[in-house]
Amino acid sequence: MLSWVITFFILAVLAALLGFVGLAGTFAEIAKFLAVLFVVLFVISLVYHMVTGRRMPPPAV
Repeated sequence: MLSWVITFFILAVLAALLGFVGLAGTFAEIAKFLAVLFVVLFVISLVYHMVTGRRMPPPAV
């Protein structure tokens, strides 16, 4: 998920450099949302690990 944040950040910078301000803003908002989501899921994972002492099972596909 962190790779998506970096991808959208790079797209936002490139769009801003090329003059697509609206698109750059959209990419930046998506990157911010994904970064916050990443941090929230990371904290949940840490708390779960500290409380139970074991790792979360991988999500079922």
